[in-house]
Amino acid sequence: MPEPLVEPPSTSIALMLRAVYNRLTAEIQDAVNAAGLDDFRPVHGNVIPFVPSGGTTVSTLASQLGLSKQAIAQVVEELERLGYVERRVNPSDRRARLLFLTARGRAVRPVAQAASKEVERRWAELIGPDSLESLRGTLRGLLDTLESQGSE
Repeated sequence: MPEPLVEPPSTSIALMLRAVYNRLTAEIQDAVNAAGLDDFRPVHGNVIPFVPSGGTTVSTLASQLGLSKQAIAQVVEELERLGYVERRVNPSDRRARLLFLTARGRAVRPVAQAASKEVERRWAELIGPDSLESLRGTLRGLLDTLESQGSE
């Protein structure tokens, strides 16, 4: 569990979102590690949830996540070394390689999803289910608006 903040994140949305995200990430990390995947780090969560079953390229993943290709490639190299992902030749472009989750990589997802649901359940107890659903709806609405503006 992360250390409490020395000072509250004030009213800055950026700081509040980061503080909430850090707590969520720490709890998911604890659950994944407790499931025996003790070399899994929070940064790996930037890749594992976003690899489709049909595979993807590092470039596509970086573009979808809004991160640099170099940053994603570095995480992918570590995940490959740890046995969470593998790269295979792309059958439609022999020069490119597709990224796939291994059985070990696929094992992370249900553990992380269960931990996330447990966190949300506890948050609903803390602030009330209506408030949590309101937060979810507000964030979804903001993301949808931002995404639609990005495609204009």
